[in-house]
Amino acid sequence: MAEKQVMVVGIDDSEHSFYALEWTLDHFFTPESKTLFKLAVVHARCSPTSVLGLAGPGSTDVLPLVEADLKRIAEKVSEKAQDLCSSKSVEDVTVETIEGDARNVMCEAAEKYHASVLVLGSHGYGAFKRAVLGSVSDYCSHHAHCSVMIVKKPKHKN
Repeated sequence: MAEKQVMVVGIDDSEHSFYALEWTLDHFFTPESKTLFKLAVVHARCSPTSVLGLAGPGSTDVLPLVEADLKRIAEKVSEKAQDLCSSKSVEDVTVETIEGDARNVMCEAAEKYHASVLVLGSHGYGAFKRAVLGSVSDYCSHHAHCSVMIVKKPKHKN
């Protein structure tokens, strides 16, 4: 029997990334199809120094607090991802947190897991915000060594 293909889903603490994870579980990990793929869920955690930037004197006092906060967020995100997978009866999942810039982390995770598909949520930023903040999905669509699927959360009409 051929080895299963791998889907890597990138998550952060946003509702957009969890929507993408849930969408992927609902469409690719149904009882009939979950035997087709292995699942790896990857959370990119910023480094404390990147959060603080080039802060001046005294920033070393804050570093342990920022580190603890980032660790707590990463644990919460991983736990939420594991719970979501379990609620959809997907038990064969790897959930991993990797420190670094999300763009590089996702591309490297796709390579590490030999992914066939990298799944990312879309934050739905406009052109200006995307230009300023950069787009992880845009970067990955150009640099990942596999197909990239961007899952957009539908906008609700009022």
